[in-house]
Amino acid sequence: MTSPEGGGRPGTPPPPSAPQPPSAPSARPGLVLPRYGAGALSDVVPSALAALGLEGERDLLGLPPADRYVVLLVDGLGWHLLHAHAEDAPFLTGPGRIRRSLTVGAPSTTSTSLTSLGTGLAPGRHGVVGYTMAVPGTDRLLNTLRWDTTVEPLVWQPHRTAFERGVSAGVAVTTVSRKAFRGSGITVAGLRGGEFVPADSAGQATAGTVEASRRGDRSLVYLYEGDLDWTGHREGVNAPAWRHQLSAADSFAARLRASLPADVVLLVTGDHGMVDVPPDARVDVDSAPELRAGVRLVGGDPRLRFLYTDPGDSGAADDVVATWRERLGDGALVLTRDDAIAAGWFGEVEDRVRPRIGDVVIAALDDLAVECRREFPMEPLMVGWHGSLTPAEMLVPLVIAG
Repeated sequence: MTSPEGGGRPGTPPPPSAPQPPSAPSARPGLVLPRYGAGALSDVVPSALAALGLEGERDLLGLPPADRYVVLLVDGLGWHLLHAHAEDAPFLTGPGRIRRSLTVGAPSTTSTSLTSLGTGLAPGRHGVVGYTMAVPGTDRLLNTLRWDTTVEPLVWQPHRTAFERGVSAGVAVTTVSRKAFRGSGITVAGLRGGEFVPADSAGQATAGTVEASRRGDRSLVYLYEGDLDWTGHREGVNAPAWRHQLSAADSFAARLRASLPADVVLLVTGDHGMVDVPPDARVDVDSAPELRAGVRLVGGDPRLRFLYTDPGDSGAADDVVATWRERLGDGALVLTRDDAIAAGWFGEVEDRVRPRIGDVVIAALDDLAVECRREFPMEPLMVGWHGSLTPAEMLVPLVIAG
């Protein structure tokens, strides 16, 4: 078993700390900068395509050559959480498994991570830069999990996905996920390409994945499992319910491996980790008038909050940064959009994507969360959160169960 503090295989460097621009209030050690192109979640599918023998694809993760791959993504499966509760996950942490840590992108949230997985791109290129984000030129937010019929997914994310590249090369590509996700905005934007097999139970998911893995001469199956994240949000990762759900996810992965043909390589990963946020560590944007001053929209996630200022006020972002730094102190890094981009949080950022990121970005540290209860009344009801750059949120496992 590899140490949860390291990068995984011998010779793999530990995840670097995020460099902070000069204007950052304090350079906190231990934050994790996304390793785009060098051990990130966005490298998984391109590496699998390379392992399947596709020309032009690069295996950045050292995957074994094979004709058939299954990628199981367990929503909310963090590297640190997995190793802290190894006794509840004997299959994923047991002997004979090749394990390493990957970083997800920023923010460490589901819609961003799934789009990075499916496209093989950093958020600054694919453009799904948060759970909620501004629709440029409007006063509206796009909720990326519910989507918006006025926003065309193919326009919002125009790049060819890694799944589409696989289909073009003759790989039988299949997504196995909940029926409700068929044709959803996030599926079309980031996971398009190949067939979609609906599965609303563990039995359906296993049967659909096994059947899809046998298709064609070469196959790639992506399978989504979401119950661990659901439990963490509602109960917290320190709750017995979360540990029971981790055990269920581990058992599901073990049964899936036992059901798959022997020539299939199974990869298991996550889209983010999670931290519990106690009631006294939550700050509501509307708790004081000065916190709303100069802010026209609030987006992002509670652990990586986006504040959008008046585009006609060139000094508004700096004023908002100063106000929030004074309010949060060492509880968060409060940066302008330009400083967050310069620090490499989102990777290379295309011009069309830049205004989707908040003019001010608040990255929560420790167990802080910045809520906006007026716009998002469900936020105070959740115990577990993710989105920021802490190791507990940014690092996920890659388990190779060949």
